[in-house]
This record gives sequence, structure tokens and C-alpha cells, in this order.
Amino acid sequence: MSLNLKPITLDGLDVERPIIISGPCSAETEEQVLATAKELAAAGVKIFRAGIWKPRTRPGAFEGVGTVGLPWLQRVKEETGMYVGTEVATSHHVFEAIKYGIDVLWIGARTSANPFAMQEIADALKGVDIPIFVKNPVNPDLDLWIGALERINNAGITRLAAIHRGFSTYDKSKFRNDPQWQIPIELRRRVPELPIISDPSHIGGKRELIGELSQEAMDLGFDGLIIEAHTCPDKAWSDASQQITPAELKKIIDKLVLRSSKIGDTPRNELDELRIQIDAIDNKLLDTFKERMEISEAIGRYKYENNITILQTRRYDEIMRDRRERAESRGLDADFITEIYEKIHEESISRQSKIMNK
Repeated sequence: MSLNLKPITLDGLDVERPIIISGPCSAETEEQVLATAKELAAAGVKIFRAGIWKPRTRPGAFEGVGTVGLPWLQRVKEETGMYVGTEVATSHHVFEAIKYGIDVLWIGARTSANPFAMQEIADALKGVDIPIFVKNPVNPDLDLWIGALERINNAGITRLAAIHRGFSTYDKSKFRNDPQWQIPIELRRRVPELPIISDPSHIGGKRELIGELSQEAMDLGFDGLIIEAHTCPDKAWSDASQQITPAELKKIIDKLVLRSSKIGDTPRNELDELRIQIDAIDNKLLDTFKERMEISEAIGRYKYENNITILQTRRYDEIMRDRRERAESRGLDADFITEIYEKIHEESISRQSKIMNK
């Protein structure tokens, strides 16, 4: 598939990789917005972000200051020379943001999951010529993400980009939103001309993860980062744990290693893209193995406390028979899978033995 795209440009700004967008999760007060913007401008950031309207999971949480905060962003432009951006979720948000001269708009994960909401925003954007960024939907559905991008593109928006902010999951993970890197990688394969911005703040959910996630996004060839920064993160009115100070942001940016997408003089080819997907899947496999061994240890503790032998041959035989059948139903070699599960079982027995003999 293809979209009708032009490079991301802003008047007077040469937008090069990596695009850095930063600012507080929420615009709280005029003083907080201006103070954060000035520190970020001093750190070299050219595009300032702040949430004016904040879609929250449950009522009663801080949902943003609303339109009253848009003049604050105007002051940021006037006093720092930065470009400004905010999230929109309705046609009203679009009209208000454009009225106040906002330079960049992005559409959040909850909104991009709703085709009706996306169409409403697309209709409101007809005749507008500013960059629009679309976050991935909360659920890992690539076609839904592409559909959201297509709706905006069909409205005449050609300066278009995707934001990867991870996906909701019930599985245990160190991340707030599981990155599932293979999904934005597949998006890049399908639409290679589409810029992809990484959102390590929302993927990690913890400020200490932002640096490593930022570097991983650069290693994968993403085009930029959108990172939440606040002059006093611990006192932020929303998502305090995932915000960093402007000084911390500068350290992360200065440490980034930007790798070429070329091997010698040969452009990165399909084989390289497939290898990146393998790496992403292997990371998921390792996380799954870790979780499985934690459960095995819990079983070991139960057996110890209840004086049960480690080896339960009936259970072992049932597992091996079941996994062979499942493997064959998926077109996998049953002997290959058997060897893997024998090694998994050996490691599980080893861990339980350590518990039983502690």
C-alpha cells in the first residue's frame, strides 16, 4: 500500500532525524508551561508538546485545562521561537488548536482505535496543511492503525507520521505498554516512506526506561522521539512517573547513537527488515521463558511446602504429547519442539530442585 506523503517540514525549521518533540504530559499552569519550554529550548529542542485535553481512563482524573491553555502555547512560540503541538480527539479540538496557531497535532491511541472518531477529525482537517501524527491504537491491530492514517491522508494531509507508543496487554511486563516492535516494523515495511516517531514515555511508563527505549527506537531506524518532560516531574498532575526533567532529556539525546540504514553502500534490504523482526520476536520469547520459569519456581515452592515429589511423570507425559500435537497443527516439526520442551523441563526441574534442597 502507499500513502500520498510529503516530508515533515515546518516553516524555518529543517526537520532532520531524529525529530525531537518534548514537553509536559499536561499543560497545568501558564508558569509551568513557560518554564518547561524555556528549559527545553535551552537544551536545543525545537518542537514543544503539551496536553491541553487529556483523555483519561476513569472520570475524576485531571482531564486537562482545555482551551484556556492554548494561549500559553502561543506565548511559548513568541518567547522561545519553538514550534508547538498538542493532542486532539474531536473536531472541536481541531478547530480550537488551529484557531490558536498550533503547528503540529497528534491523535491519541484511544482515538485512533475508533474509526468514527478518526473520520470526524479527518473531516475537520480538510483544507488544513499542518503535520499530523497518529499514535497506534491501544490494541495491537496494524490494519486499524493504517486505516486511521489513511483517513487523515484522504483528507488531504500529506505531512503525516505515525507515533509508536506501545500496546495494552494483560501480560506481566516491565513496560507500561508492550512495545511489540514487530508491529511498527511491519508498518515500515508496508509504508516505507512514512516517518515513525517513538514514544518511550508511554511505552516504558517509568522515567528510568526512557533512555534504553529511545536508543532501541534509533537502532530500528525510527525517525524521532516524543518524550514527556517537566520542570518538576514528581509533582506533575498526570503521569508523573514517566516524565523527566529537560536536563535529563538533554543527557539522553546527547548519548543517542544514530546508526546508518546502509551496510556499506548497500541500502537496508528486506533481509535486514526480517532480521529485525526476528530480534523483536526473540525478545518476546526470552520474556516468556523468564515468566515460565518464575511459575515453575512457584510450583517448586508449593511442592516443598506440601511434601510433593518434583517429578510428576503423568503430567510430563501429558505436556509432551499435547505440545507435539499443537506443534504439528501449526506446521512445526514435532521432534524439534520435543527437544525444546525437554530442555525447558530440565531447567524447570533444576530450579525446583534448588528450592527443595535449600
